[in-house]
Amino acid sequence: MRSAADLETSSIHKKSRFPRRWLAADRAALSEAMTALMLVTLARAAPFASGSLMAALLQLPFAVGRSSPVSRAGASWLVLARGPTSPLLLTMLAAVTWLPGCATAPLVQGSGLSSYDGLQQSDGKITKSRLHVKKEQVAAAKTISIAPTQFPPNVAPTLSGEQRALVANAVNRALCISLSDRFEVVAPGSPADLTVRAAVTHATETDEAAAGVSVAASIGTKFVDMGSVPIPIPRVPIGLGELSIEAEAVDRAGRQQAAIVWGRGATAFFSSPRVSKAGDAYELAGSFGEDFATLLNKGESPFGGVGFSVPSWQKISSNVGLAPKYAACESYGRSPGIAGLVGGKLGFPPEWTDDGAKAVPTR
Repeated sequence: MRSAADLETSSIHKKSRFPRRWLAADRAALSEAMTALMLVTLARAAPFASGSLMAALLQLPFAVGRSSPVSRAGASWLVLARGPTSPLLLTMLAAVTWLPGCATAPLVQGSGLSSYDGLQQSDGKITKSRLHVKKEQVAAAKTISIAPTQFPPNVAPTLSGEQRALVANAVNRALCISLSDRFEVVAPGSPADLTVRAAVTHATETDEAAAGVSVAASIGTKFVDMGSVPIPIPRVPIGLGELSIEAEAVDRAGRQQAAIVWGRGATAFFSSPRVSKAGDAYELAGSFGEDFATLLNKGESPFGGVGFSVPSWQKISSNVGLAPKYAACESYGRSPGIAGLVGGKLGFPPEWTDDGAKAVPTR
């Protein structure tokens, strides 16, 4: 006896314009496409993950329910390892792997530092840098001021003045919030044990069309049932932005106590697409601020160790848009907070969610 479900399925197949053979091939192709995507995602994520994290990622396809697409993709891995490889799967792997997973920003040295002597290569997983720090002298400092970050028009002529100002202010704000963990931040121009000076030396625009496609694909998957485990959708790896910045901290006598030349590009897997030419530069500006602040707070390279630390309460509250620890940070405006987080997930330009620096009243 055939069940009602079997009869209904049979009826659907009879009414369908496509034969059973095509439907089976279609399901196999979909499984192979997901397998290709997951294999490439894991391969691209490997350089950024620790051994234990990578092991957990590899077990993910086999740890979920049998009915989920992820589990079926995991089963395809086993078939791939045991049997002949499908030409379609090989084609997909070749095509996706050929695309760059991130934009590699060059380390562009400018002319704004008082000295470039003693800079040593110190790279992170996705960041390149040359830096040095005099740990004892920096540790003895109590107060710090932050000069306005320089972003000359010729560095990124395709960005508007408003966009360059927004990126430069994002550097200052990130520096101010992170440095507040260790130093007393005073207003720019005020006497301080250390003064930070930074300048953007290289920046490329984000491809707005590619970012828009990435946002649409990411939002679209929210309305599709993908099983119990969400499938991460990487960005379209085209037109990813880059940023390079140099900065130094000098003492009251103008002697350099720390310096860095820093470069990073947006990645297809870890960067949020924003439909703005300044989208990636804006996000990378915040990353630079945190890295250079870590160099000064700890007196050592920010790219050593486990790469993760629990943020302080003042840092959390400042990043969600509450009042910063020191009044000097108010001049850079409040962080966009929850509105900025939601806007970033929806791909809104930072010009829409960030009010920028606080206007200085004129007398």
